[in-house]
Amino acid sequence: MLMKKCKWFQFKGVTCYLQGKMFTFPEESNTAHVRLTTSKQGFNAVTHECLELKQNSSCLLPQCRFLTDLSREFTFFSLSVPSFYNGVIFKNEVGSFQMCVNGKQAYFRGLDFKLNKWQSLCGTWEAASGLTQLWLNGQPSSRRLSSKSNISGPITITLGQYPEPYRGGFFNGIQFVGMMSDLHMWDSKLPPCEIQKYMNQGGFTTGNVLDWSSLEFEITGTVLIENKLETCQSSLL
Repeated sequence: MLMKKCKWFQFKGVTCYLQGKMFTFPEESNTAHVRLTTSKQGFNAVTHECLELKQNSSCLLPQCRFLTDLSREFTFFSLSVPSFYNGVIFKNEVGSFQMCVNGKQAYFRGLDFKLNKWQSLCGTWEAASGLTQLWLNGQPSSRRLSSKSNISGPITITLGQYPEPYRGGFFNGIQFVGMMSDLHMWDSKLPPCEIQKYMNQGGFTTGNVLDWSSLEFEITGTVLIENKLETCQSSLL
């Protein structure tokens, strides 16, 4: 099985950053995924800090952009710890998004998700209250209750698959197919205005847990690294 491990990825002898790049998951696969590495291997101290957060401040915020034509459910981000294989899960189901923290699921409905268009997604979780919220393309969802438990490492982060805890490997039929880019993750509070800056692709504070421009990762199976597709502005004659 093909394994690629790198911090600054090398592709056909060319070394460059992931800025302006994307991961492409081009086919249905029970094994293809990207495993991410971070020096942050526990969130005990952060969870303690988050106990003092005020309303509208957040901690543990994964954000990414993705494009897919899948009309079935799929998983594009999972964070596992020894006590919870579903420490943090981002999952799309038919008609709703799901965010799971330490095994406790929260569902978000009515968000304007469209096929074959780039989607900017952000999830927030407040440790003090257990409240979670999703932002899709700049629009916030209602707030839903999830876990108040600590997230303590070591952590394992996987893109494109949902870990199967009992037999190993991944759950079948909910893998991601499409493109993914601009992944960031924070372990401290982030004001709503910073979330909006990310959604608008403006200048924002990059993640301190995961930073797309300096991501350390390992690819297993058929996942490609390509230039990110950009929409060109055409003028009418």
